[in-house]
Amino acid sequence: MSDVKAAGLLERRQGYYWIQIGVHVAAFFGLWVSFFLLGDSWSQLVLAAALGVIVTQFGFLGHDAAHRQMFGSSAWNTWTARILAGAFAGLSFAWWRTKHNAHHKAPNREGYDPDIAAGAIAFTPGIVAQRTTGFAGWFVKRQGWLFFPLLTLEGLNLHAESIRTARDKSSPRPWRRLELTLVVGRLSAYVVILLAFLPPGKAVAFFAVQMAVFGFCLGASFAPAHKGMPLVPPEMKLDFLRRQVMVSRNVRGNPVLDWAMGGLNYQIEHHLFPNMPRCNLKKARPIVREHCEREGVDYVEVGLFESYGLVVDYLNNVGLRARDPFDCPLSAQLRG
Repeated sequence: MSDVKAAGLLERRQGYYWIQIGVHVAAFFGLWVSFFLLGDSWSQLVLAAALGVIVTQFGFLGHDAAHRQMFGSSAWNTWTARILAGAFAGLSFAWWRTKHNAHHKAPNREGYDPDIAAGAIAFTPGIVAQRTTGFAGWFVKRQGWLFFPLLTLEGLNLHAESIRTARDKSSPRPWRRLELTLVVGRLSAYVVILLAFLPPGKAVAFFAVQMAVFGFCLGASFAPAHKGMPLVPPEMKLDFLRRQVMVSRNVRGNPVLDWAMGGLNYQIEHHLFPNMPRCNLKKARPIVREHCEREGVDYVEVGLFESYGLVVDYLNNVGLRARDPFDCPLSAQLRG
């Protein structure tokens, strides 16, 4: 869209990102100073929750750098993402980029988007059809209600996937050993510090709270973006605009929500312009919305809690809806 480029919204906002990095690095170390000063106290769990929130922000900053939103230099973006994700969030940059790029290439497309592949949660009717008996059948009927509680385990899963990928010697990913050192070193130092300065019970509680908050905050930011939006059959051909917009959902924002969700509440704009600086997404929103109206493409935007309600309802009823992949709003629009 030429209007977006003409408005300068694709230009890098280095000052904004340097401030974001500086503020969150200061908050990260400030929390650890508070940790050492507070000592043996159950009040440490408040700091654990706050640390989970701040670590989530490093995940978002790593995401932005991986999309080359921060700097004009590819190397600067890559190394910034690698350091912020690995040293501060305990995540592998290479693993994240590979998985996330596949998602951006074909969001909600069955067989292509790793975010809707088979896992603990069944996101497609085809996966649900394979889970009809026993515990799996019981679980899939209630997975919408269980989805958000399960997000408290997502932090552990992300760390495990990062380590597994970085340990894979057959992987051609560059700097694999460095990333493994960053991720494992960061997690090891974290556990050692907790056990050195807190009794075992409080150390375990601190770790559990921080991980639960981290996983929930990340998952709750990504979930509204595509869950419950139309699925794209593998054989369906779509132009770029429809491929990105018709399967994405925005969440109405405000300064606090924009920060808490890392700007991912502007999911439509992010998918259309993945290298657009986060702070410009809301400025692009009216331009994109107007363009979609002219093209007759649905632009979906809801409130935060409504989006969560849609996610829960969809997951509880995946096997009861859209058994025919063409029986969905996406196909109805294309037929029209």
